[in-house]
Amino acid sequence: MLKDNNFTEGEAFPIVEDFYTIQGEGFHTGKPAYFIRIGGCDVCCSWCDVKVSWNPTIHPIGTVKQIVDKALSFPARAVVITGGEPLLYNLDVLCETLKLNKFEIFLETSGAHTLSGTWDWICLSPKKNSPPVEELFQKANELKVVIDSELDFSWAEYCKNNVSDTCKLYLQPEWGIYKTKLPIIIDYIKNNPRWSISLQTQKFMHIP
Repeated sequence: MLKDNNFTEGEAFPIVEDFYTIQGEGFHTGKPAYFIRIGGCDVCCSWCDVKVSWNPTIHPIGTVKQIVDKALSFPARAVVITGGEPLLYNLDVLCETLKLNKFEIFLETSGAHTLSGTWDWICLSPKKNSPPVEELFQKANELKVVIDSELDFSWAEYCKNNVSDTCKLYLQPEWGIYKTKLPIIIDYIKNNPRWSISLQTQKFMHIP
């Protein structure tokens, strides 16, 4: 699926969408950043709200230069690389070029693949059907577990026990059922105060 030489060398990527917005989730909620959503995912969660990102072949290709030039057109010097699953690709060149242009770089990943690139912040959002590699557990700055059913709390605790002591811990209700899951998550966090809650505030603000 990802045999193109440009993909392999990390010089170009299928781009689902890119946009300048306010980060809506997790530790950096409220901060402006340029988002790059890379196409291709082999984790494929049933509740995913960007299923259009799964197939990389249907999206236009963006080169590293095009991505960085676009990022430079916005005031904030912060870039979020998301997907899909961006670690399907070698992200070394993209990160190196962004760093040369003085960007902070944030990764959002399931952690199911080997880490590439150099990051200021790694948000690990692990999925039970394709668990993270050990390296990603240890390098995560932020653990964000989506709660779709009450069984996900035990998965969250398993993941918590595998990340570093300094990793920020978040539980986030799956958007489609957040009204019913929110009270349960609130009670859980009150009883397990190492966790904090993450809401998809971008959906309340009606922004990308």
